[in-house]
Amino acid sequence: MADVLLLHHAQGQTPGFLAFADALRAAGHTVHTPDLYGGESFATLDEGMAKARSIGFGTLLEQGVAAADGLPAETVYAGFSLGVMAAQRLAQTRPGARGAVLIDSAIPLGEFADEWPAGVPVQVHGGEGDEFFMDEGDVDAARAVVTAAADGELFTYAGCGHLFADASTTAYDPEAAALVQRRVLAFLDRV
Repeated sequence: MADVLLLHHAQGQTPGFLAFADALRAAGHTVHTPDLYGGESFATLDEGMAKARSIGFGTLLEQGVAAADGLPAETVYAGFSLGVMAAQRLAQTRPGARGAVLIDSAIPLGEFADEWPAGVPVQVHGGEGDEFFMDEGDVDAARAVVTAAADGELFTYAGCGHLFADASTTAYDPEAAALVQRRVLAFLDRV
């Protein structure tokens, strides 16, 4: 079983985010879900982004990275959208990372380290109808990351928008979300 640091998206720790974490726990994994918003969550992405801007993206990145303090070196770092920043940075720079799961986002190689670390598997999930993932360079960053990793997988989901794997968002797609969950659980079982 894996230790997982799962970082929330801009809407915070929504019920759907927490349900995803609970599904990983139910499969026997230890899942840490730090709350970078101090208990606040938001019904819309616009509200959540306003909160993220008020805190500052750099501050959120540093808080997400600091959330790994005290966790085993062999942790899997995972994030939804905004949470991908810290998850990917930890996977690329914290020695001993066991793996990375990036949902709804990917950061270009070179942002945190020039290369993907040897021996760190990665799985990336994105919606084909997600304007952020498909149109703002995330899918290109995801392709580069999975190509650079010796064990990298990129999964895209037809018609799915941003945050489609979170049951509490308007973009939620139950079938695609269930597939994400199955694929993430299979990844955690093999890393």
